[in-house]
Amino acid sequence: MSLIYCVEDDEDIRDLVVYAVKSSGFEAEGCSNAEELFNALKKRIPDMVILDIMLPDQSGTKVLKELRGKKNTEEIPVIFLTAKSSEADKVKGFDLGADDYVTKPFGVLELISRIKAVLRRTQKDSRTVIEHNGIVVDTDSRSVKTDGENVTLTYKEYELLCILLRHKGSAVTREVLLSNVWGYDFEGESRTLDVHIGSLRHKLGQRGSCIETVRNVGYRIS
Repeated sequence: MSLIYCVEDDEDIRDLVVYAVKSSGFEAEGCSNAEELFNALKKRIPDMVILDIMLPDQSGTKVLKELRGKKNTEEIPVIFLTAKSSEADKVKGFDLGADDYVTKPFGVLELISRIKAVLRRTQKDSRTVIEHNGIVVDTDSRSVKTDGENVTLTYKEYELLCILLRHKGSAVTREVLLSNVWGYDFEGESRTLDVHIGSLRHKLGQRGSCIETVRNVGYRIS
């Protein structure tokens, strides 16, 4: 079971996040400041850290730099959860190595969706070959074939295909696809997703018809 630390000085918000994360099937612990986080890290390395930027003892950006600078914590996925909502703040957060950026006030369901998306994106997948209905993806060489013929995909088309194949039979929401492939959502990106799906279907030829549109939800490989 994945362990998630929530570093937040506001007790009400911290308790809400910890409760929501636990209710979604994860382990969760709350830390009120950076010192508590680093003490917790000495005991157990989590699968994710949800991190406020404006902490009382040390800024969240500095905490992230420290995490990325140490061998045992450099690969921990980090989601900033903060009231700093400007585009410049978001860009800075991603430049520092954050895996996602959620602004306050936030919706609990959206936060849980983002947590799951980041965990899917960052956790290692031991499978090197994914096959379905004539489509074969080799994740080591990042090559794709349909019915034995090579298919040339762009980076984002390839990532979309892998996500859909790993969740074949299940509808993958637009939000999850955007978060996994584009890193974070921004205005105008939703239409770009549709364009990339259309291009992916075309390049897969007759096999492209297995990518179904799930109305008002997202896409699914049948």
